[in-house]
Amino acid sequence: MAEKKVNLKDASAKEAKAKDAALEAAVTQIERDFGVGSLMRLGDKGTVKVDSIPTGSLALDLALGIGGVPRGRIIEIFGPESSGKTTLVNHIIAEAQALGGVCAFIDTEHAIDPVYSQAIGVDTDELLVSQPDYGEQALQIADRLIASAAVDVVAIDSVAALTPKAELDGQIGDTTVGLQARLMSQALRKLAGSLNRTKTVCIFTNQIREKIGVQFGSPETQPGGRALKFYSSQRLDIRRIETLKEGTEAVGNRVRVKVVKNKVAAPFRQAEFDIEYGVGISREGGLLDFGIEQDLVQKSGSFFSYGEVRLGQGRNNAKQFLNDNPELALEIETKVRTALGIGATTGDSAPGSEAPIAEAQAA
Repeated sequence: MAEKKVNLKDASAKEAKAKDAALEAAVTQIERDFGVGSLMRLGDKGTVKVDSIPTGSLALDLALGIGGVPRGRIIEIFGPESSGKTTLVNHIIAEAQALGGVCAFIDTEHAIDPVYSQAIGVDTDELLVSQPDYGEQALQIADRLIASAAVDVVAIDSVAALTPKAELDGQIGDTTVGLQARLMSQALRKLAGSLNRTKTVCIFTNQIREKIGVQFGSPETQPGGRALKFYSSQRLDIRRIETLKEGTEAVGNRVRVKVVKNKVAAPFRQAEFDIEYGVGISREGGLLDFGIEQDLVQKSGSFFSYGEVRLGQGRNNAKQFLNDNPELALEIETKVRTALGIGATTGDSAPGSEAPIAEAQAA
């Protein structure tokens, strides 16, 4: 009887070992065919080694898993009106420019605000801007910029405003079923290969629409068909969750970003951060939050300190101190990124460079 149990146990162990070997072979084949990161365990903390550009928010960089948005990939940022989509794009552009990169902004909504962009940190004198007349023109401009291999970030704001030329040539009220979806599908097939070769980040912002007659599940959808959902390596759902006030005056928004798709790290992570009116994402607020979490910044009562340096009394004063002392803020940020394991990002203006952010910013 005991011998029979041993035999059954051995057979079960051999079967389990064979299954593990078969699974490992399948995973290897999948990664060979579709790329590393196309299949992973949800609980894995390991990420694909992909060069990235920071987003301007420490919380979001951590949620994305690789310290920012990946090079050579397509990113979709979608959400309701006034949720911070364009603000986030401007911060990514500012970060890329700070690392010596060249960026382009294709403004299909014809609503760019250069004063606000400059306040966020965008070098508007060096930013390439296009306000195309129709969708095909916008995507052709993007294609040529990407193919040049000289641009680090191409942002298209937004997909909903990519109007096909046939629709513009027609009359208001004419039926043009699927034109925009076909336009996006055709363009993305072409852009995906170019982006991979040139290591350019292509960011699409998108609006939200609602499907009629949906009784179960979310009725929300995005314009432009389904192609962008498939081709995107990261999809970020950004929502305003709270209005920040000083007394009765609104001074900003608290937003939550959910990573609903991520091909280079585990998806479904979330990040929350403040967006201040006229300023953008509060970098200093993120440094204080993560600095305290990592025991780099000490809080005693209402006082904040970093080592022997007193940052100030109260959160707002501490944030202002960091804003007035960018070298100290950079030192704290570098240590926080190292502690969180999100320090490796693009550090060279040339697409494809893999220098760490700390080296790039110190250069």
